[in-house]
Amino acid sequence: MGDMDVTTLYSIGELSRRTGLSVRTIRFYSDSGVVAPTTRSPGGYRLYDLDALLRLELLRTLRELGMDLPTIQRVLDRELSVAEVAAAHADAMDVQIRMLLLRRSVLRVVARRGSSPEETKLMHRLTQLSGEERRRLIDDFVDGTFGTVDADPAAVAMVRAATPDLPDDPTGEQVAAWVELAELVGDEDFRARMRRTAMCQAAGRTLDIESDAGEELMEFTRQKVAEAMESGIDPLSDRVAPVIDDLVHRFAEVFARTPDTEFRDWMAQQFEEAHDPRVDRYWRLVWIVNGWQVVPNLIPVYPWLVQALRNDRDA
Repeated sequence: MGDMDVTTLYSIGELSRRTGLSVRTIRFYSDSGVVAPTTRSPGGYRLYDLDALLRLELLRTLRELGMDLPTIQRVLDRELSVAEVAAAHADAMDVQIRMLLLRRSVLRVVARRGSSPEETKLMHRLTQLSGEERRRLIDDFVDGTFGTVDADPAAVAMVRAATPDLPDDPTGEQVAAWVELAELVGDEDFRARMRRTAMCQAAGRTLDIESDAGEELMEFTRQKVAEAMESGIDPLSDRVAPVIDDLVHRFAEVFARTPDTEFRDWMAQQFEEAHDPRVDRYWRLVWIVNGWQVVPNLIPVYPWLVQALRNDRDA
């Protein structure tokens, strides 16, 4: 039996049937020396042995996995182990998969928003940046915004801690938010606003509503809002109602007012004083890009609170 195996010779047609490769392909591999014929028949036809069949089967598998011929040649010549090549290819594919996932997200955004060619190009360019380049964009923004002023270290730490980091497989919303963020951080007017907000915080300016409401209620409010933010409750969704209703009632009690829409508006206005809508927008975008997971306790809770307070009015 053993002898038979060693001496079994296959014609090119038989080889084609057994490997699923076309005769033309096998001939090509033969001519390029990847799988040389073992011998020739008296009529001059190429004949292949079992080793050639196995080499061809391996070659076909590796081709299907996307390997290039020179690499396959080295595997077949035992210069490289299949394991080494597989590991390198798997790594390369990880990168490709990340790029494809990003590209898919961009295409989804374009499809949904009917983006202009300019916007599409911008989205593609910004998402193609490597994670490192994206971080550099934010680092430049932080250095450019706070590098010149005596900014509150806590404010700077807060911005750095909440660096927007686009995930490998972002949703369309995250891509759109990242693109908007990238535009914001490059805008001089926005940087100036961010500086002003940070300086106000550094000066420790308390809002009237804070001092009137008292430390205990303010602490409770910050904790409740932070919890809501951490569990991913969007200030503009219905899920916000129980949190806000409870807070409005507590504030109304302290201020001896009726917890109606008018009172909500007044609260929103009070909390809004310390905030600039574009700075608030920045934080909102950061939360979206990060999938709400990064909510350092230093992030201002007021933008969320203000949006939630105004929520039922726009509905």
